[in-house]
Amino acid sequence: MARKETSENPGRLAQIAQTYKMTRQADSKIGLVIAAVGIVTFGVILALGFLIDHPIWAGILGFLLALLAMAVVFGRRAERAAFGQLEGKPGAAAAVLQNVGRGWTVTPAVGMNKSQDVVHRAVGKAGVVLVGEGNPNRVKGLLANEKKKVSRVVYDVPVHDFIVGNGEGELPLKKLRTTLLRLPRTLSGPKTTEVNDRLKALGDLMSNMPIPKGPMPKGMRMPKGR
Repeated sequence: MARKETSENPGRLAQIAQTYKMTRQADSKIGLVIAAVGIVTFGVILALGFLIDHPIWAGILGFLLALLAMAVVFGRRAERAAFGQLEGKPGAAAAVLQNVGRGWTVTPAVGMNKSQDVVHRAVGKAGVVLVGEGNPNRVKGLLANEKKKVSRVVYDVPVHDFIVGNGEGELPLKKLRTTLLRLPRTLSGPKTTEVNDRLKALGDLMSNMPIPKGPMPKGMRMPKGR
C-alpha cells in the first residue's frame, strides 16, 4: 500500500503543476493572487492569535486555513481559465457533458446540419437533456427536430433542451454542468437504463466528433472516446 501511495503522489503533483502552467497561460496573475490569499489569510489568523494570547495555535490554524484558501482560489481560477479555452471551440459542449459525472450517458452529435451546428444528448435521472451549440437561429430548428424524435421514443420522460452561448436566453458553457446537476431527479435507476436503451436506436451522426483539448475544470477528466 505504501509503495502504491508513493507512486501515485508524483502523478498528482505533476497534474497540479500541469494545471498551474495551463492556467497561467490564460491568467498571468494566478501566482500573485494565490500567494496574496495565503499571506493575508495567515496574517489575519495570526494577528487574532496574538490578540487572544495564543499565537502558536493561531499560527498552526492560520497555516492550514491559508492552504485551504489558496486551494479554493486556485481551483476556481483554473476552472475559469479552462472554460475560457474551451468556449467557442467545436465540441466544447460535448466535452463538458462527457464530464458531468456518473449517472449520465452522453451521445455527442445526435443532430447536425451543413453549417456544423450540432445537438448533443445526455440521459440521466433528470430525463433527457438536449444541448445545442452553434448559430442560435439554426440550432433551434435542430433542437425541435431532435425533441420530436426523442418524444416519439420516450414520450413519458421529461425532455430538457438548452442552447449553449452567451446571448439572451442561452446557457453559458461554464454553467452547463451545474445546470444539469440541479435538474430535478424524476427517474429511477432502472428507468434511466431503459430510456437510454430505447434511445440508442436513434444513434448519432458523428461518433468521432473532435473534442477540444485543453485543461479541464477541477474535478473533471478529459473525455474518452465511446
